[in-house]
Amino acid sequence: MKPPKVLQEPVYPYEFAIPENAVDENGHVNNVNYVQWMQDAAVRHYEAMGGRQVTIDIGATWVVRSHTVEYLRPAFAGERIRVLTWVANMRRVRSLRRYHFIRMEDEQLLVRGETDWVFIDIINGSPRAIPPEVANLFTLVPDETK
Repeated sequence: MKPPKVLQEPVYPYEFAIPENAVDENGHVNNVNYVQWMQDAAVRHYEAMGGRQVTIDIGATWVVRSHTVEYLRPAFAGERIRVLTWVANMRRVRSLRRYHFIRMEDEQLLVRGETDWVFIDIINGSPRAIPPEVANLFTLVPDETK
């Protein structure tokens, strides 16, 4: 699957420099950092779309069901990274979000990932149908054919 273009409306870019504390004894970014950065990108995107207030107002939130991460190339301290994230689908109570980590210096795809999110009721913790006011915040970016 090719990464979507940054200028595509439904794709949210998040850029940062890799901090020294993200590097492990092997001299490159430790894999656990990518999961945190995936969550950071998802939260920033959701907040930018106005989703945070909507979910607060209706008494709901998102929780992670699973993460999948594929490491393609190493990244190092000080490198500038662009994370592209987008929503691939929305089902009754779940939504799949994808991520691409790109080194800005050479535009190399470093990591691909996805998170399966579940929409839940904050009172009882049960999955809850994603209402239109949440689903309509995003234009879905379905998987491209290889």
